[in-house]
Amino acid sequence: MLDSTLDWLRTHEGPLAYVLLGLAALIEYVFPPFPGDVVAIFGICLALAASYRVWLVYLALVLGAVIGGQTMWLVGRRIGLRGTRPAFLSGPRMAKALDEIQLRFETHGTLFLLVHRFIPSLRALVFVAAGMSGISFWRTLVLGGISAMLWNAVLLLAGWLVSANWEHLAGLVSAYSTVVVVLVVVGIAVAIWRHRAAKR
Repeated sequence: MLDSTLDWLRTHEGPLAYVLLGLAALIEYVFPPFPGDVVAIFGICLALAASYRVWLVYLALVLGAVIGGQTMWLVGRRIGLRGTRPAFLSGPRMAKALDEIQLRFETHGTLFLLVHRFIPSLRALVFVAAGMSGISFWRTLVLGGISAMLWNAVLLLAGWLVSANWEHLAGLVSAYSTVVVVLVVVGIAVAIWRHRAAKR
């Protein structure tokens, strides 16, 4: 599916292509396994080396991310008001990650929202936790939007630096994502251990 999407984008510059790029950024929040960044990187390379318009690619990716983030904020808000979590957020790993993020929101909520786009795999959880923690819609919208603008600006800059080389840029982002995921997992594990040690 991903290959066919990229092939279609390569030959179909136009309004629908920009909508597809925005949807890719949106779906990544609603369905995190979807490789939204891969589609975004491809779109950026097309903008820098082919006929796509850079500002429209950038706008589509930012809007998609903002809408996706606010959708997950609404999910978190409903969960917070109901007081019960759906099954997909009740697994041991997911519950631990969400509990830790929500706990940190009390003192670092603004920072989480500002850097969320730079944290692969946990982007959607940040917005769910924001909704559960009662952070306002507009604050989440503004901070999440700033984060999306910064992340996509970094991708554009990186694409320009590697001369819009799709494979090279994808490899760089993949390596970055792996390092960040490992650091986040270690950080969450250490935080949980310290929290339990403090209770004892």
